[in-house]
Amino acid sequence: MEILWVLMALLMLSFALLPVLRRRRGMIERVHPGHPDAADPANYGFAREEELDIRMPGPDQDLLDVLDLVQRTQDYRAASQLLAGTETEGELRWQRVQAFAGAAALELQQRPGGVHETPGGQWLRVWRAEQPKDAGGAAVHAEFLVQQAWRTSTPGTDEFRIIMEEARDACGQAALLAPGDPVPHIVELSVARGLVYPQPEFEKLWLKILDRDPAHMGAHLAALHYWCEKWHGSRELAYSFAEAAAARAPQGSLLAAMPLFAVFEHLPEVNLVSSFYQSEVVTKAVHGALHAVHAARPDDPMTAHVRHLLVFFLVRAERWSEAMNQLIHVDGHVGALPWSLSPDPAAEFAVYRALAVAGYEANGGSPATLLS
Repeated sequence: MEILWVLMALLMLSFALLPVLRRRRGMIERVHPGHPDAADPANYGFAREEELDIRMPGPDQDLLDVLDLVQRTQDYRAASQLLAGTETEGELRWQRVQAFAGAAALELQQRPGGVHETPGGQWLRVWRAEQPKDAGGAAVHAEFLVQQAWRTSTPGTDEFRIIMEEARDACGQAALLAPGDPVPHIVELSVARGLVYPQPEFEKLWLKILDRDPAHMGAHLAALHYWCEKWHGSRELAYSFAEAAAARAPQGSLLAAMPLFAVFEHLPEVNLVSSFYQSEVVTKAVHGALHAVHAARPDDPMTAHVRHLLVFFLVRAERWSEAMNQLIHVDGHVGALPWSLSPDPAAEFAVYRALAVAGYEANGGSPATLLS
């Protein structure tokens, strides 16, 4: 991975240049290192680009320790024990299932196997073979299949459909093993999007999730994709879904940030002028997300997801100080939207961080004022 050693120079980082920069989903083109006026991100306590963890949005040391152990030893038992000890209510179990499935999928991609080579992710196959009644392993396997479908095939093809149908069966098996766990049904939301469930069938699935955990932020984010214009809904349906979730959000819930995700999902392919990010619809959504992270529990694992998206919008809106205040909470981990859409999430995050630092310093900020 190319290293971004330095930040961009203050005079060269006038945000007036941003409207002419293009990238899918509003991303900014990467700036090459080496400018003589650039500052070191370490001055703010920020991690260097090569140190950024792209696996998850925020810290989960137990998960990291287990992931490292499983991948080093190819023994699934630590993963099984961690999920068995993770309660079904809340967001943590869903994130850990995603992380284990993603790790297995990435291993398989890196080592597809052959005549004289064992394929990557073998520990997951052994887990399912040796512990077929393990609810955690069943959920990870279902999510693994979903990720494989999206990673290795194209929606609409026979290959994609076959993998997704296998994933749907795996979701059903996982749900039978853990009747009160919303995770198997959340996994199926992605299957529903890929296999184009009719709206009544999708809503039936959604009700199963609401019965188990009505304020599950991860589930709402997964469901939002279905209602988006690029899939099986429209901008109006997606906004309506997000706004309804925000309106019924209980105290301390991050569902108040849902409209910001709906706005992001409907950004144009080519960047708009910066004034768009200062418009009423974006400003309202940003304020809702800022309120959500302020009111959320400090240990809510979904807070990092919201903070990462806030960095994107706050930088675009030239709200430098607020962007920096979000960065100090999430720096070090970049496994979240919007960075995860980039082929190089760490580099994408580092560019936005550079813009935030430059704008902050151009308006009188410094490491001393940020940390005070």
